Amino acid sequence: MPSFIDGPTFRALLRPSTNGRRTTKISDSGGGGGIFKMFKLMPMLSSGCKMVALLGKHNNRALLADHATTVTLFGHRRGRVSLAIHEDTRAPPLFLIELPMLSSTLHREISSGTVKLALESDTRSARRRLVEEYVWAVYCNGRKAGYAIRRKEASDDERHVLRLLRGVSMGAGVLPPPAAGPPEKEGSGGGVPAGAGPDGELTYVRARVERVVGSKDSEAFYMINPEEGGNGGDNNGGGGGGGAPELSIFLVRMK
Repeated sequence: MPSFIDGPTFRALLRPSTNGRRTTKISDSGGGGGIFKMFKLMPMLSSGCKMVALLGKHNNRALLADHATTVTLFGHRRGRVSLAIHEDTRAPPLFLIELPMLSSTLHREISSGTVKLALESDTRSARRRLVEEYVWAVYCNGRKAGYAIRRKEASDDERHVLRLLRGVSMGAGVLPPPAAGPPEKEGSGGGVPAGAGPDGELTYVRARVERVVGSKDSEAFYMINPEEGGNGGDNNGGGGGGGAPELSIFLVRMK
């Protein structure tokens, strides 16, 4: 069976870029985007994990006045990447899956400026919603990464990350690992860097997205750039970057 990324369903979900030109890279000097630029400054953001840790301990309704759909990609640098899709970050994720790719691979794709993740299911279940399917073939920027199984429940590590990010609507940085003992005092020298563990630092990228439902068998999630604010309706990519969204995620069930 041919992959949907070569078929009309995938092309129909793609958002056109400005003036009909396909944009494969967003220039760092063009003022577009913002989340990926923050991710490239990761070494400078590790101190921000203290703020994230505080955010996770309190009720932060004021920080999330609306309930825009959010996408979170997270994982240890030498571990696999997890993908979580939330309608409300204070509730369990709508969709949670560990992708068959390493965080280091995702970081290289992010450095190119544009990431398109395509997940394809051929289960053909009429009783389940698209986001409830279990087995997915995963593609990143057109290259097949492997297969993954959707999680019904988050693991302890995943719950730790989602709890810390409960009050964060968008951003990128390094998170502290699950507490294994007394927290490190602020300003103490030496020791293990914040967020470091046996698999390296625990990094994350969270973005607000526009959710586009093509049919019961296809959905797309397009990152809303910070410069565009809450306006996700600019389908021509005219705001900020003048091109395709930095992050796009496609879910398709083969018929």
